[in-house]
Amino acid sequence: MSIRGRAFIAGAFEHPGRRLPDISVAQIHAEAALGAVADAGLSLDDVDGLFTGRDAPGAGGLSLADYLGLRGLRYLDSTESGGASPLYHVGHAAAAIALGKCSIALVTLAGKARGHAFGGPSLPEDPFETVFGARPPLASYALAAQRHMYEFGTTSEQLAAVKVAASVHAQHNPHAFLRKQLTVADVLASPLVADPLHRDDCCVVTDGGGAVVVVSPEVAATLPRQSVKLLGHGEAVRHSNGGKVDVTVTAAAAAGPAALREAGVTPADIDYASLYDSFTIAVIEQLEDLGFCAKGEGGPFAADGGLIAPYGRLPFNTDGGGLCNNHPANRGGITKTIEAVRQLRGEANPGVQVPGCELALVSAIGGDLAARMRSAVLVLGREDA
Repeated sequence: MSIRGRAFIAGAFEHPGRRLPDISVAQIHAEAALGAVADAGLSLDDVDGLFTGRDAPGAGGLSLADYLGLRGLRYLDSTESGGASPLYHVGHAAAAIALGKCSIALVTLAGKARGHAFGGPSLPEDPFETVFGARPPLASYALAAQRHMYEFGTTSEQLAAVKVAASVHAQHNPHAFLRKQLTVADVLASPLVADPLHRDDCCVVTDGGGAVVVVSPEVAATLPRQSVKLLGHGEAVRHSNGGKVDVTVTAAAAAGPAALREAGVTPADIDYASLYDSFTIAVIEQLEDLGFCAKGEGGPFAADGGLIAPYGRLPFNTDGGGLCNNHPANRGGITKTIEAVRQLRGEANPGVQVPGCELALVSAIGGDLAARMRSAVLVLGREDA
């Protein structure tokens, strides 16, 4: 069964806070949820499906449902997929709606990464990898960047061009954590933190969160707010395979084609892309794996200004992305989805709104490029797509 056209994103809300020392994670979830349902023209009393990852406090989705007072809940999904979790949740919500399990699903994410590191249980691979410096994730992404440079001649200047594009966009976002426009020279002058990655190759660390509301076509037809149609969804896992892993390839190489096939479109049809940007190398590899350019050509694509809105070959992350705007709970999938919704509604900042934006792709990664990861990709279209 295809979920194409079986669900719509009717509401979206990004928490405006980036430093939130005085409120709890549960309250951030609640404020994001209230914003999203209000944007859809609904209320929490209408919600009958809840989707959230382990960023939810306490007993996860169960505790959050209690905190939000969701009395009519019929479906609960706490799938955990790191930064890709919200994209998994949107796809799972669409499937649940198509099966009649719920009709108005709330997807939330929140965290306080500036207040304390996002923790979690120890992992089975830790005793084998931590001792060699494979943690934190920065080391894994640096390893992937080094290999990409070796294989394809990618340069630090090309990586820096990704950050520059994000900074150009962030100037237009009053809530962006970093609003200063950078040059390639600025990025290369920032401290080297894990060769070849500089500090400005890394995402910001922010508190905050966001939420979207996914509804059935029948509900969408009753709402005054413009909705966004879910056209395709793909997900994939790529693990270390006992060390036999190509660190220049992400799981988006499998998830992306699946989402595009379901949507019945090609990469050339996409007007705007939200690409996971925890580090600049992640954007380069996703450009290639999603089919926007050939393998090894992601660096030149970025260096040629292809990512800059509104008129680049593929405008990306027009809110400033995780590199400059917001990376709440060290997880960027929700903000990527929200900005795609804005673009398709024609509600992005006028300075970065893509003219005639009809199709958007959202790609998120949960995990490490050089080890194990989960990837989810959404293809979204205007309500009449």
